[in-house]
Amino acid sequence: MQVVFGIDFGTSNSALSVYRDGQVELVDVDLDSQTTSLMRSVLYFNEDKEVFTGAEAIHQYIEDGGYGRFMQSIKTFLPSSSFSGTEIFGKRYGIDDLVAIILKQLKQKGEKHVGCSVDTVVLGRPVLFSEDKEKDQAAEQWLEKAARKAGFKHIHFQFEPLAAAQTYKESLADGREKIVFIGDFGGGTSDFSVIRVTGGTAQNKDFRNDVLGLGGVYVAGDKFDSQIMWDKVARHFGRKANYKAFATEEWTEVPGSLIYTLSQWHRIPLLRTRQNRELIRIIKRTTDNPEAIQNLENIIEDNYGFSLFQAIEKAKCDLSAKEHTSIHFQETDLDLDEALSKQEFEEINQTNFSKIEHCIDEVLSQCGLAANQVDTVSLTGGTSKIPYIQNLFIDRFGADKTENNNAFTSVAHGLGLSVPLLMD
Repeated sequence: MQVVFGIDFGTSNSALSVYRDGQVELVDVDLDSQTTSLMRSVLYFNEDKEVFTGAEAIHQYIEDGGYGRFMQSIKTFLPSSSFSGTEIFGKRYGIDDLVAIILKQLKQKGEKHVGCSVDTVVLGRPVLFSEDKEKDQAAEQWLEKAARKAGFKHIHFQFEPLAAAQTYKESLADGREKIVFIGDFGGGTSDFSVIRVTGGTAQNKDFRNDVLGLGGVYVAGDKFDSQIMWDKVARHFGRKANYKAFATEEWTEVPGSLIYTLSQWHRIPLLRTRQNRELIRIIKRTTDNPEAIQNLENIIEDNYGFSLFQAIEKAKCDLSAKEHTSIHFQETDLDLDEALSKQEFEEINQTNFSKIEHCIDEVLSQCGLAANQVDTVSLTGGTSKIPYIQNLFIDRFGADKTENNNAFTSVAHGLGLSVPLLMD
């Protein structure tokens, strides 16, 4: 009996499918999660050197009052040339070690489900880890090293939108052919493909030759959260505040590099260097906005960035159904109630939306197809729920062609369906 795992290791969430006896099923990987088929791609290391993953990591982190080391969006570090690892409570962890902890946890959940050890995996990967080819290749190599450290011996890769297309293929009647535009929106990247898909008896056919267009852009869910932080919240942490520079006594704006790093949740721990802390102390002595600089110092020292970004993400999600919302957050000396409208959200993200829009058009251009020659648009991932994103597709292809099903698990399911194609 051949048993193979399909793992969608995502920036925000991860999911697992099992291929056995020609059938594919999703596995419940986190019973403490609201959606048991998803495990948050997060790690928490406490001061006792215990390591937690998923919902348990979040609960333990909050219960410990924000002490210890909490990490999320780890996938975004894979293509980074400036980050290969970090030291946590005296132990050095490479990026592959961090990813391996999550993959190993998924592997153990899957093995418990099937009742046997499994050493073969199909891993999803974005079309682009990075627009830099060398960084893109390095990211895949780090992911492969992580899978080996997690205990897998045979490792195969499949593009995430192709996996999503395999899931869509199941819904087609026997012999029915469609040209499908797949939009897979993750936490770190948005990937697109146009594929000629045939249902039923052709299910096990290798349709990689039917890929008409493929592309991706490094803009997705995390980027929208960061944009809200930068434009709406960062002023509470010193953006545009001034201080008197050492020696010259001239007024200088707080370095944008500090605020830019702060606006990316997964990079906030990088602000804890001795050099940055000393710079913030210098700024605090002469700034024209001491309250904001105190907030900046507090978020670094008290480690409440995760909770703040949860509030930002909630506001973003609220705007999928509302015209107006607020970012509510209270911690230490900060009591935040920042109004945010759907119009404002769309205005501050125009550059990000334009990059996605350009990529959609570029992939269509690759195919040599007009929008009316595409039969169906299938969107996956949480960011695909944003009304502006949906309208990008509706405006091009029409509302009757646009589907948004199994937004969070279609890639994992499709990775399982990809097994017969990749094992040949």
